Amino acid sequence: MVAENGAGGGGQPQRRLRVLVVDDHDVVHWGFRVMLGQLTWVERTLSARTGDQAVALAKRYEPHVALVDLFMGRESGAEITERLRTLDVPPKVLLISGAGRISPSAARAAGAAGFVLKDWPAADVANAVRMVGMGMTVFPPQSPPTGLELTSREREVLELIASGATNREIAGSLFLSPHTVKEHTSGLYRKLEVRNRAEAVQRAQRLGLLT
Repeated sequence: MVAENGAGGGGQPQRRLRVLVVDDHDVVHWGFRVMLGQLTWVERTLSARTGDQAVALAKRYEPHVALVDLFMGRESGAEITERLRTLDVPPKVLLISGAGRISPSAARAAGAAGFVLKDWPAADVANAVRMVGMGMTVFPPQSPPTGLELTSREREVLELIASGATNREIAGSLFLSPHTVKEHTSGLYRKLEVRNRAEAVQRAQRLGLLT
């Protein structure tokens, strides 16, 4: 875990934090309630299952930290982060994911103060929440996501898909046969764990795979 000091990190008296958990899985909410509820520095844990719920709860209770799942069904954790950051009293956002990553630059661009993985030890996740609440940023060391290493050709195809080009247009641009482009596209879908072009582009953007 890589932490960076932010404004207001040192010298301030310890405060108890209100934490908003934004996730679409009940078991995740249960786990975080149990974990955070045992910590003396947590004042309250709030639960939201959609972006609208997250915004409503943030407006009402003004949580210090929002723990936002990176993949929320049809919603993007980065998009929810952007919505939360526009509030009059915005929470510090810590993105979390069980599958896939987002680059620090993309997370920061969305307004997040950190990113952690769900398979981290509970103590490390809790520590990240506390650090973000203290005004610090927390990001794991950068490394390629397991199973998401793209070949140079796959990256070229992905960029053209993102530009809106059809398979035939991609074939013409890269001097490939339409069949070969289809194979590359299928490989991208498999690696990104998506079903179509729109989902592929959306997830690639979340993971910082597009230039």
